Amino acid sequence: MRGPADFSRLAAAGVRGLQPYVPGKPVAELEREFGVSDVLKLASNENPLGPPKESLEAIRVALRGVALYPDGSCYEIKRALAAKLAIPPECITLGNGSNEVLSLIAETFLGPGDEAVYSEFGFVVYALAVQATGATPRVAPANGEQDSQPLGHCLEAFSSLTNARTRLVFIANPNNPTGTWLEPAVLRGFIGSLPDHVLVVVDEAYREYMHPDSCPDTLDWLAECPNLILSRTFSKLYGLAGLRVGYAISHPEVAELLNRVRQPFNVNALAQVAAIAALDATDHVRRSQDLNRAGVAQLQAGLVGLGWSVPASAGNFVLADTGGPAAPWNEGLLQAGIIVRPVASYGLPRHLRITAGLPEQNERLLQALRILRERGVGA
Repeated sequence: MRGPADFSRLAAAGVRGLQPYVPGKPVAELEREFGVSDVLKLASNENPLGPPKESLEAIRVALRGVALYPDGSCYEIKRALAAKLAIPPECITLGNGSNEVLSLIAETFLGPGDEAVYSEFGFVVYALAVQATGATPRVAPANGEQDSQPLGHCLEAFSSLTNARTRLVFIANPNNPTGTWLEPAVLRGFIGSLPDHVLVVVDEAYREYMHPDSCPDTLDWLAECPNLILSRTFSKLYGLAGLRVGYAISHPEVAELLNRVRQPFNVNALAQVAAIAALDATDHVRRSQDLNRAGVAQLQAGLVGLGWSVPASAGNFVLADTGGPAAPWNEGLLQAGIIVRPVASYGLPRHLRITAGLPEQNERLLQALRILRERGVGA
């Protein structure tokens, strides 16, 4: 009888060493593990207001057509985005969330022998997408903890790693999980300094939460920077994380290449109509931004009151340095029915990433942490 095959030997070289992406713990999983109820999830940077009412109504109407395949070309959503952003629809590539967009970019432009650059504390999907292609990652050391943007992107380090084999540079602005950002003039200067054979991906998943003074008009740069690809999503501000809609904006020739790789029907019918409706949900956008601004400030003040270090954040979350191992704090919160995101996998074992929730949710978290401190956690 034949023994079991060594299937890993059959896998592509870039896949053999991959470790699967581990998302934030689902509510149902915590309920099963700890037998708790009334779980509060502040782990995955979701909008606590949920989706706009306009999107929910669009979904309700579209339910009648779920027996049919969605529009594989995403014609209507491309047209709506093009009108909203004042760009040609030929510049747009739709994805099953911006995670898929990032993977599409890597699959299209990387292979064995190529290199890609990203930050030490950049979004983990960059590393996964690059490794899966068999390309070589070049990891740029991040800013120091005393920098004005602690643990954020150091563009000098990016430049030093860029060479003749570099094909992609990934920059998150703002960055997840650090919450750091790059000033518009600095980012524009860096993009302009790159050679023609390097494409730079600016991941703007959290851009709508940025202060207007710090939020770059990256769309205006596309004409002068044909090597620029923007990645955006409906998962964060628009509250459609469960439907998975993301998109890339790029030079039309770049978009044409990405669309060769994009799978047919990768954005489902309900997601398409919900995203189109969300583009006109201006009241929801304003309320979400106002709520987030207050929520981040509430978390920062409360966590600093615990003696933690909490730098400024341009996203809808904070990265909090507990001053010691974060694992006991995380475990205590889980037992209290609260999910946050430990980031030891990023090389940050003292830190927790915490999503800004509703005021009462933020206070519940802070009160749970105060109780844990009284019990000696962190002592």
